Amino acid sequence: MPKLSQWKFGIDFERIGWLTIDTPSAPVNVLSTTAILELEKLVARFEDLAASDELVGVVLLSSKGSGFIAGADITEFDDLSDPVEMTKALRRAHALFDRIERLPIPFVSGIHGFCLGGGLELALATHYRIAVNNDKTRIGFPEVKLGIFPGFGGTGRSMNVMGPVPAMQIMLTGKYLRAGAARGMGLVDKLVRHRDQLRWEARKAILQKRKSKPAGFTKRVMAMGPLRKFIADKMRATVKKKVRPEHYPAPFSLIELFEDKGNDPVAMRAGEIERFPKLMDSGTAANLRRLFFLSEGLKKQGVRKPPKPKFARVHVIGAGVMGGDIAAWCAYRGLAVTLQDLDMERIQPALDRAKKLFKKRLKKPIAVNAAMARLEADVAGKGAARADVIIEAVVENLEIKQKIFAQVESVAKPGAVLATNTSSIELERIAEDLKDPSRLVGLHFFNPVAQLPLVEVVRSKVNSDLAIRTGCSFASFIGKSPVVVKSAPGFLVNRVLMPYLLKSIERVEAGEAQELLDAAAVAFGMPMGPIELMDVVGLDVGHSVANELGQPVAEDSKFARLLAQGNLGRKTGRGFYRWTKGRAEKGSVPEHSNLAELGRELVQPLVDECEVCVKEGIVSSADMADIGVILGTGFAPFLGGPLKARQDGKA
Repeated sequence: MPKLSQWKFGIDFERIGWLTIDTPSAPVNVLSTTAILELEKLVARFEDLAASDELVGVVLLSSKGSGFIAGADITEFDDLSDPVEMTKALRRAHALFDRIERLPIPFVSGIHGFCLGGGLELALATHYRIAVNNDKTRIGFPEVKLGIFPGFGGTGRSMNVMGPVPAMQIMLTGKYLRAGAARGMGLVDKLVRHRDQLRWEARKAILQKRKSKPAGFTKRVMAMGPLRKFIADKMRATVKKKVRPEHYPAPFSLIELFEDKGNDPVAMRAGEIERFPKLMDSGTAANLRRLFFLSEGLKKQGVRKPPKPKFARVHVIGAGVMGGDIAAWCAYRGLAVTLQDLDMERIQPALDRAKKLFKKRLKKPIAVNAAMARLEADVAGKGAARADVIIEAVVENLEIKQKIFAQVESVAKPGAVLATNTSSIELERIAEDLKDPSRLVGLHFFNPVAQLPLVEVVRSKVNSDLAIRTGCSFASFIGKSPVVVKSAPGFLVNRVLMPYLLKSIERVEAGEAQELLDAAAVAFGMPMGPIELMDVVGLDVGHSVANELGQPVAEDSKFARLLAQGNLGRKTGRGFYRWTKGRAEKGSVPEHSNLAELGRELVQPLVDECEVCVKEGIVSSADMADIGVILGTGFAPFLGGPLKARQDGKA
């Protein structure tokens, strides 16, 4: 056998070959260039052994608890962004996967945990796939999130086993499938309950020479004749509702490939080699890769050395929209949560919203009921004494917050995290009356909590490194992305967002159409326009933050009149827009010669304030400013963040 660093291989007494991937010094398996080169040598050996009848089949497994294969090695992508080198690498991978598919002996994949991107493409090249049917198994093609699409033959092979429409849907959305869904769609052939059953089931598959079945005619017909163009047009229209081709070319290129060659899986695979290098070389892909690495870096900010903090119980004070949704999210993530407010009348709406979240995310009644059991109403506040993390999420009122923490400090157990969800008040002021002000950290969540990944971990002048790392650990533990910010009015996101919103509102006050400004911001790359966003945030919240930042709203303005009338935006059904069923009622957009350029002009105050924040040390670097603003506001990810966009001359 060849010398191996990424794989292990042995043949048992039944002449079954057991191939195990184990990427060295890494938490997950990836398909690096080295792994591909070694696999080439292994496959050549398999061909020889099969020809001499010394090998009756091969089983591919992972030795890592994290999962099967997380995809190609993204750290190599920058080196392969040159189209010529990328084309060579793709041809090599395609040739290798084709050889695997043509092996005369059964080749079976045993999947647990993550099976993504290039890992799924390799599994699809094998003849039969078995997966562990538990909550940890995730199967999918996330490439579109990196500005590309599957390039190792995954387009045609997934369409062959799933049918063209389901395969295109998972490639265009980048969504992960659970094992049961993957089995139902044809990506997986067999399910087992436990990882330790994979070997036995794979052995049977080898000895019985099992093979995946291709999708039936009723699924394949969707890619035939004129129907394929109709399907492609529908896909294109759906994608355009979410992204623009000039911003995110990958999904549109994939749809074009389907429109050209979707009736022939082999031609579809070959078409990847023509289109993939151009996408890999694009600014969009480069920026999305950068954001991927920045996001991964955020996970490393927590406590790294033992003893690591344990998080089992959370106590949330304040059952309003933010507090209730924070409590629901923590319960959804498996924590025991007590939710405190003045009475049940205030807590019950939060419990009702939580149940809707659990039904949407967890689906199965037993899982929903278990999550609801973890979320407990606690008017008396008894849960504070048992909690590992105590989060205050009441109104932005300094005196109320100070009073709450004075009470909480007296009952909280030693080592418990004391956190405030304040959106703008400096921690030093909130902690003035505490015996140990160093305990108080900021954990600033964003609305809607279940959707926005950012948590600003706010550091005061008296916080220790351990307190901040513990706050980061908790944010990561509940599946959020922590960005450490200095305690200063508005922190990072509200600090940079408010000038952008208020300057846009000033333009509306001066007579410009709000629909035009919102359309311009979206044309630039923002997920939502500034006027609509202010309505979503809430005019009362915006007013409070503006005052905290020293940017008061003029008394004779439309903004002030709407506030006085109680028209606070989406939550009241009226703000700058009327809102029906959660959607803004907008008029037509006036004509404009260059919407994207107008949008660039609108975001200028946000970009300028980002630079100021870096200079003042609100965040540690321009990178942290970029990832924080993207995660907190949705700022055009394809541009790499406000400061990267300015550096590239695009903002």
